[in-house]
Amino acid sequence: MRGATHAGRAVCAVVVALAATACGGGGDSAGAGGAVFSSSWTDPQNPLEPANTNEVQGGKVLSMIFRGLKQYDPKTGAAEDMLAEKIETPDSRTYTITLKDGWTFSNGEKVTARSFVDAWNYGASLKNNQKNAYFFSYIEGYDQVHPEQGEQRADTLSGLKVVDDRTFTVRLSQKFSGFPDTLGYNAFVPLPRAFYDDHAGWLAKPVGNGPYTVESYTKGSEMRLTKWDTYPGPDAAQNGGVTLKVYTDNNTAYTDLMAGNLDLVDDVPAQQLKNVRGDLGDRYLSTPAGIIQTLAFPHYDREWNTAGSVKVRKGLSRAIDREQITDTIFDKTRTPATDWTSPVLGKDGGYKAGLCGEWCRYDAAAAKKLIKEGGGLPGGQVKITYNADTGSHKLWVDAVCNSINNALDNDRACVGNPIGTFADFRSKSTTQKLSGPFRAGWQMDYPLTQNFLQPLYYTNASSNDGKFSSKEFDRLVDEANAETDPAKAVRMFQKAEEVVRDNMASIPLWYQNGSAGWSQRLSNVALNPFSVPVYHEIKVG
Repeated sequence: MRGATHAGRAVCAVVVALAATACGGGGDSAGAGGAVFSSSWTDPQNPLEPANTNEVQGGKVLSMIFRGLKQYDPKTGAAEDMLAEKIETPDSRTYTITLKDGWTFSNGEKVTARSFVDAWNYGASLKNNQKNAYFFSYIEGYDQVHPEQGEQRADTLSGLKVVDDRTFTVRLSQKFSGFPDTLGYNAFVPLPRAFYDDHAGWLAKPVGNGPYTVESYTKGSEMRLTKWDTYPGPDAAQNGGVTLKVYTDNNTAYTDLMAGNLDLVDDVPAQQLKNVRGDLGDRYLSTPAGIIQTLAFPHYDREWNTAGSVKVRKGLSRAIDREQITDTIFDKTRTPATDWTSPVLGKDGGYKAGLCGEWCRYDAAAAKKLIKEGGGLPGGQVKITYNADTGSHKLWVDAVCNSINNALDNDRACVGNPIGTFADFRSKSTTQKLSGPFRAGWQMDYPLTQNFLQPLYYTNASSNDGKFSSKEFDRLVDEANAETDPAKAVRMFQKAEEVVRDNMASIPLWYQNGSAGWSQRLSNVALNPFSVPVYHEIKVG
């Protein structure tokens, strides 16, 4: 899932009827449902269709209003059964999924096997143009409903079959032993009939089956979510709801928190990291998260896809002093990256410290030599594109450029190239409209090595915005997915990661901590391994 930013202006929430009005902390009284609190947010790139949301801000809302077959433990990240009563397979290719009884959507409609099968068919369909369609590519028939070329030849995936109200089967096109652990990702959630019958109405006010319901959304201002009092799951909200306030600058959000106009900031700006402990004391946390920041390259651009461009990319990587930047800009809340995954996975889960080798170690002389041997910088200058609606990105991009300039003894070798908003930036990066390196923070969708590699570097994968392509990488990923021994699968994924390294498909910069600061109104605040607040566990008062 793509990294996102925070944005904004504060909006004093007004509650009508019998509830008391309040602006302090941005929270409202919600009567018997408990108190509402406010949190910083940014408008998502797209409307909140689960199969069309692959960035953090939209993902936050989906994780509040939906529950899927699996749910990732907020402390460990382990995939645990939620709507799934059991997921069985004799061969890691054909899966029989049985649902728990008693689940409904917030509009009263029962959640059935059809709710999942219809949603997955919708997400996979070429005509629906969903950004997460690729996540259904493991299922038989995907090549018919979403062909790489030509028109769609089938309306539904042949590998999906409804057995009865609580049972459906999934036939994959190849063995994939990790498939059940992917099913907590938002692309796989069920959808109610209203999604299809009144699509525009549903997009305006999404209906799900999670702990919260959407009360209202005003783009550029706020989204109000209310506790679903009759939610059937075991993880009911411990508060009355959440008002997500849109900010175009996380420094403004932090200022509002300090002024008592906001309850929760879930991305403390880099400029405040040296002060935050003094400002908030124990109302601040910084915890490791499954996030890596990288520089992606436009492999679709001939200037970045020449015989010498691999050396140029490796040279740029060697010109970046990660240690100095993470110490000075991020006050050690980032850790220099030495591979393309995350330490959160652990050694057994696929993280391999040092896999990047010398290519991630700062060496100015080696950087200069590599770039010269590669034919020099395309166009004579590197322009790093980033979204400007957070001050933190400008700080680190400028620091990376300063490091490159110093290493190459050329104060114009690298410059930042800001784009106004996150949505505009994503629009250009996902449609291959960028001509140089661009920021590409990745937040894991599920805690598997596969998720850090396949969506980003597999040919035509869902988040492969730079259009990197390697037959060897694709082959190794396919073999790793088919491997039923977890340890062997991890080793195979690491071989695939070595292909990414040898081609320097992207430059790994640093692993990121999740951070949050909150008002005195809140307690029990935590971030999950995805760096997202565990909203339903937060208490107010």
